Order: sequence, then C-alpha cells, then structure tokens
Amino acid sequence: MRVLDLATLFAGPLAATLLGDFGAEVVKVEHPVRPDPSRGHGPAKDGVGLWWKLLGRNKRTMTLDLSAPGGRDTLLRLAAGADVIIENFRPGTLEKWGLGWPELSAANPRLVLARVTAFGQHGPYAHRPGFGTLAEAMSGFAAITGEPDGPPTLPPFGLADSVAALTTAYAVMTALAGRDRTGQGQVVDLAIIEPILTVLGPHPLWYDQLGFVQPRTGNRSTNNAPRNTYRSADGRWLAVSTSAQSIAERVMRLVGRPELIAEPWFATGSGRAAHAGVLDEAVGGWIARYKAEEVIAAFEDAQAAVALVYDVRDVMADPQYAALDTITEVEDPELGPLRMQNVLFRLSGTPGAIRWAGRPHGADTEAVLTELGLTEAEITALAKDGVL
Repeated sequence: MRVLDLATLFAGPLAATLLGDFGAEVVKVEHPVRPDPSRGHGPAKDGVGLWWKLLGRNKRTMTLDLSAPGGRDTLLRLAAGADVIIENFRPGTLEKWGLGWPELSAANPRLVLARVTAFGQHGPYAHRPGFGTLAEAMSGFAAITGEPDGPPTLPPFGLADSVAALTTAYAVMTALAGRDRTGQGQVVDLAIIEPILTVLGPHPLWYDQLGFVQPRTGNRSTNNAPRNTYRSADGRWLAVSTSAQSIAERVMRLVGRPELIAEPWFATGSGRAAHAGVLDEAVGGWIARYKAEEVIAAFEDAQAAVALVYDVRDVMADPQYAALDTITEVEDPELGPLRMQNVLFRLSGTPGAIRWAGRPHGADTEAVLTELGLTEAEITALAKDGVL
C-alpha cells in the first residue's frame, strides 16, 4: 500500500504513521521552505525535534510546492501510483490548486483521498481554521473534565487529534476494503470534532431522552464508585476502579467495610456513584495507612483492580511495559539510539515494525522523483523553479 502524507501537525500525519507501522510505503510531502510544524513542537536535541522522530517514523520525506504548476503536475504523477492520500488543508485549498477530487480521481480512479479537517468538508463552520483543542471544547469533553468547582479542563496533549488519527486509519482501511469490492476509490471526509464525541459515550442519548447533562466530577465517575485516586502512606498515588460489581464487593471486604455491600444502593454502579463520598472515605482511609507496594499486593491478593499513577519515568521502568516491548529502541542516523512507543499492537502473522525514525526535511526527494521516472534534468528544473 502506498500512502502520500500531505497533512501537517497531528491527526492526518499520525494516521499515516499508523499505516506505515504495518507496512504501508508512506511518503511525507512537505513544502520546500515551510516544513510540517510538528518538526518544531516540543523539546529538541541538537536542534532536531524529538516529536518528529516519533511522528515521522517509517516515512520517506520529500519536498514539493503543491501550489506551483510543477508541483501540481508532480503530485498528480505521484497520485497515479498511490493507494491513499491524506490531507488536512482547509476545504477548497486543493481545489484552488487544481488538485481536487475530480483531478485526483481522474489520475487514479482507485485512489482513496482522506480529508481530515476540524469541521468537515461542508456546513457553516467548514471554512474556519481549527485544531484538536476546539474539538475537545466543542465535543463536551472539557465541560465534563475537571473539579466540580473548577473551570472546564482541556487535556495537556493532542487527545482529539489522536482519536481522529486512529479513526482516519480505520476509515482508510474501510475505504480500501470497499475498493476491493467495487474497484473504485472514494473520499473519506473526517471532521476532528466527531470521533472524540463518539468516544465520550452516550451523552447525546442521555440528553435526548432524559435531559441529563453530566457535570464535572473530578476523578469520580457518575457511573460507578469507588473510582478515584488515593494517596498511600509513602506519598504515592494509586488509582482504583470498580466498574464490575464483583470488584466493588472485593474492595469493600479488603478495606474492612463489608457491611456496605448489604446496602440497597450498593447493588448498582449508579447507586454506588451516588454514595461516592462514603466509599471514597472507606477506600482512601485504608490506603492511607499502607505503603504503595503493600496496597498493590493486597489488591492483587483480593483480585481487585489498582494501579500506581505513573509519570513517564515509571513507564520507562515498568516490567509489564518491558515485557510487551511497549517502549522499544530505534537506531537513528542523526541522534543514535532512541527509545519510543512501539507499534500499537502485536500481530502473530504479519507484525508491524519501526523501520526508521523521522527523517530530515526533504531527505528522499530526489530518490522518490527518480523512482517516479523524472530525469535528472527535470528534477533540476523543478528545484530551480522553487518547486522542490
């Protein structure tokens, strides 16, 4: 599978990364003088952006000015041999450059064009600029996140973009499966505001049928309890979840409050959530008397669910992550050995792999164009015109 990644920042490029992790041949196409801004996001080492090393892995990189006539013609030649194009320009931008769906599908009727934008390709907001932050706000995520007496809270990372990236990869594979049946490509129209709304659960249904609007509850859940973070005697924070009734009962026996199990309200998750204060006091008071290691051992013996609250240092040292090779080492020509997240899942027959980390801007331009059939003179002319 051949993928052209024309997108910038996170949702579209991460979708291309996920496809590349499982064998897709991905070519990252960037503007000659305005590279993907993700190269400059976050900390850098020796002037090299580290986030890009993750986001750009398994991608060859080339430069091309799509707004220039030579760039347009070259992209159409690339599209003729591609299976997928992923882009996130504002609606109408590709059309302005003569690279809309009519032109792309004429060059390759089997092409899948994934269009990833904040608000989708039509509607009153389609023309607006937007990022994942707006989706986190408009989906209702921020409204239900944070302490009850605090402000709506945004996540400190690209949550909406990441969910949209996973959805885009799924949508691309769905469109390719459709192509297997029909022989024709199609357009994927993905609005970043939608996937995060779906993963938030039944909020629209609750409001439609009951007029219910979920409030902010901090770490507590409106669906079950006890569910919170609790501090141990040695100052470590632990998370406890009791989504299953049997687990909730085990926790109450463990913390010495078995009489609560007999309360009528304890029989349902919503009933327990309505009495979260009582349950938090019982669980929190018990955990506060013991060291974190003792708490974890006791929960394991009781077959109840608990985990330490990690920061990245704990993740890097955790034996379960090590057993799964979740954080794996990649050799990089620029920076040497790098440790980063591995591919998302393990396949028994056709496993994914990180073949290389993110490459420098335009590192493979000449090679990609030569493989496309351009002569040295044609490549030189495009470079002279500022297209490359």
